[in-house]
Amino acid sequence: MASYWKQLFALGTVSMLMTACQTIDTMQLKKLTDSAPSGTNGSEALIYCSGTHDCNFERIDDIKIINAENRHVESEALKLKLVRLQAQSLKDPNPVYLAVPAGQHELVVRFYPISPDKAEVLHVFQNFQAKHKYTFKMYRQRSARSTSLLQASAPDPLCVDLLQDTKTIRRFCKPYNVQTGIAEFVEQKI
Repeated sequence: MASYWKQLFALGTVSMLMTACQTIDTMQLKKLTDSAPSGTNGSEALIYCSGTHDCNFERIDDIKIINAENRHVESEALKLKLVRLQAQSLKDPNPVYLAVPAGQHELVVRFYPISPDKAEVLHVFQNFQAKHKYTFKMYRQRSARSTSLLQASAPDPLCVDLLQDTKTIRRFCKPYNVQTGIAEFVEQKI
């Protein structure tokens, strides 16, 4: 019986510590967001993601933003003031956005369209321009298909549009391959 209580106590302690980490991250981000100028300053681009219940920025260039395992904001990203909070808490859907220096960057975005355990990962090289808002918006590309039953049973492709302010500037789609079950995001003409 004592072993049971020890395990229960250990589990409760770990839960409290994890919640405390989320709260500390949220407090640090609120402080950073409140101290940042509203909108973009002259040399930054703002980057958002939308379309799914949750999406995270894994990294920009070599700087890790949100840890893929525990979903905590990395200390280096906080120190460089890249991450801003747009929600009340990190537990809210799509809680953060990025404020990055203008220029060419490699960005890795993780979307969770079906479950919080299975991420769809998009790698993008983009020249982000100062004073602009960029949004990565995920959706299913619905289409009327009149093909074989096997083709018709495949899910509609996942797509991500990259919007600069309100204009779609790039589109990436991940068609489902019914023979292999494997697919990658491929850029499409707009």
